[in-house]
Amino acid sequence: MQYGISNLSIIPMRNEAADQAEMVNQILFGEHFKVLEVRKKWSRIRLSHDSYEGWICNKQWQEITEDDYKQLDKDVPTITTDILDIITKENHQPIVIGSILPFYKSGHALINDEMYKFDGMTTPGFVNKKKLTENALIYLNAPYLWGGRSPLGIDCSGFTQMVYRLQGIDLPRDAYQQAKVGTTLSFVEESEAGDLAFFDNEEGKVTHVGIILENSHIIHASGKVRIDRIDQQGIFNTELGSHTHKLRLIKSIC
Repeated sequence: MQYGISNLSIIPMRNEAADQAEMVNQILFGEHFKVLEVRKKWSRIRLSHDSYEGWICNKQWQEITEDDYKQLDKDVPTITTDILDIITKENHQPIVIGSILPFYKSGHALINDEMYKFDGMTTPGFVNKKKLTENALIYLNAPYLWGGRSPLGIDCSGFTQMVYRLQGIDLPRDAYQQAKVGTTLSFVEESEAGDLAFFDNEEGKVTHVGIILENSHIIHASGKVRIDRIDQQGIFNTELGSHTHKLRLIKSIC
């Protein structure tokens, strides 16, 4: 078994071993993974934090030892909290909010024997439900991007996953998986800011998720990260004058 880590800002994960294949996820700086299969140009990997699997280009990841992989699994991750920041090895490298600083100590992250200097803001992650809505608003107006997990492009479940990460909570990657976590609430009126609302399609499959705000509003990624009204029917878009997503259930995660 091989083990790897992202030493780039963002690595696209694809559903097949080809540049033209659909991007289904993104791996941020410092996220580590198991390597399940290696081909000439591509490797199939499984992320440690959410067990998501896909293909990444062999030019875009760095191998680490099994001992380092296991230690990173044990460590409480140090998470970057600025929308965009700079990490420095020999040259400057941009990283996005929610990136991981492996083996971080005294302003430096470490990947194998390579040291990266970092002077920005970090958090070890802690559960504070009130902070969830503040973190969600950081992403406001970020463009929608299928498979995205950054303020430069993000999808609905990537958005909720990253907001919760900043509070030390690891959520699964996809909306239908996130819907299996936490305690189910019966009505919108029972929910608190920071709870997750899930929405289904005509076949009854959960396909969308957002974060409840105060006063019957929700923040979610649809076209862009935006704020809309929510009621027992679902999300009401005042610009369109209609409901755009049908409510399936609400979950309290913390």
